[in-house]
Amino acid sequence: MEVLRGAGLLLWNQTRQQWLANKKPQNRPQVREPSISWNASYESLLGTNKPFPQRVPLAEMVDFLVDVWEQEGLYD
Repeated sequence: MEVLRGAGLLLWNQTRQQWLANKKPQNRPQVREPSISWNASYESLLGTNKPFPQRVPLAEMVDFLVDVWEQEGLYD
C-alpha cells in the first residue's frame, strides 16, 4: 500500500511540474475600468436575459448586488 501511495505522489508531482512549466504568465492590466457603469440599475442589468456586452468580474457583480440589496433593505 505504501508503494502505491508513493507512486501516486510521484505521478502527481510530475504532472504538477509539467502543468507549471506549461503555464504562461498572463499579462493582465493592473488597473481595470469597472465593467458596470456607476449609474447602472438592477433593472437595466438584470431585468433582461440579454448577455452583457463584456465580461463582468465576479467581485464587481457581488459589490453591485450588495449595494442594491442594502439600498432595498434586503442585506444587513
